[in-house]
Amino acid sequence: MDKAKISKSILSITSPGTHLKPGDDVFARQLTRETNEDLAEICAAHADRFAFFASLPLPDVEGSLAEIDYALDRLGAVGFSVMTNAHAVYLGDPALDRVFEKLNSRRAVVMMHPTCCRVNLPVANGVGVAPQAVAPLTQYPRPMLEFLFDTTRAVSNLILSGTVARYQSITFIVPHCGAALPPVIERCVGYTPRTVSPSVPITSDDVKHLFKTRFFFDLAGYPFPDQIHGLLRFTEPSRLLYGTDYPFYKAEVVYRLGGILEQRAPEIFDDETRKGIFGANARRLLWPRLKSHA
Repeated sequence: MDKAKISKSILSITSPGTHLKPGDDVFARQLTRETNEDLAEICAAHADRFAFFASLPLPDVEGSLAEIDYALDRLGAVGFSVMTNAHAVYLGDPALDRVFEKLNSRRAVVMMHPTCCRVNLPVANGVGVAPQAVAPLTQYPRPMLEFLFDTTRAVSNLILSGTVARYQSITFIVPHCGAALPPVIERCVGYTPRTVSPSVPITSDDVKHLFKTRFFFDLAGYPFPDQIHGLLRFTEPSRLLYGTDYPFYKAEVVYRLGGILEQRAPEIFDDETRKGIFGANARRLLWPRLKSHA
């Protein structure tokens, strides 16, 4: 962290999350609780360097409702990390409405992280269906393509389902510079009046307003030289957050990508804006939620 000039990191659990076995809510609740308590212990021991986003055992609604209060009130989490889908239940699915109601009542910050796309497919014996990972182009690592696409599915569903509009006190963080969202937004809103939400039309201006008021976007990955420009068509620099994807990006990759960001950011951002991206925006969002502002 010191070599990368990072003063404080927000820790979280990434893919595949903490609900590992479809239907086994008991194990998921136990794993989620243990994971959150471990992160809280690390952060308490190093409060000047770490805070954390708690995990939820989605799609288990009852377990998630209990964990929200426990993580905020007992453990001091500054928000929550959730997967883009949980055993084929995507963010924005009505099955998760009670969870979003609770998150809304707590004015929570919710960071999503992509995971493998899952769909409900017939099981081997032909009786019923079960969530199964879908992996096209298996010769390529899933984070290279599929993670970006699954983030795009999740954010699109959150908006098109009306979830973001209904729960107006939740702040969302989207990873990887907005994933593949910018090129498909106009297409999504073009389809909406005819096939998705004919009674609730959504325009690209509506999406821009949401992205400027309800969403933040981390810059982990490869925002330069090109991806950042598409995202800035829909949001503002004050909604951008520095991110690393460490440890899945090894330290040397973090240093290299951070160097590129430092080198290229002055081409489009002034000094004050860069200070926001590298720290002030995150402090504005998260520091009021910390028990200690160290």
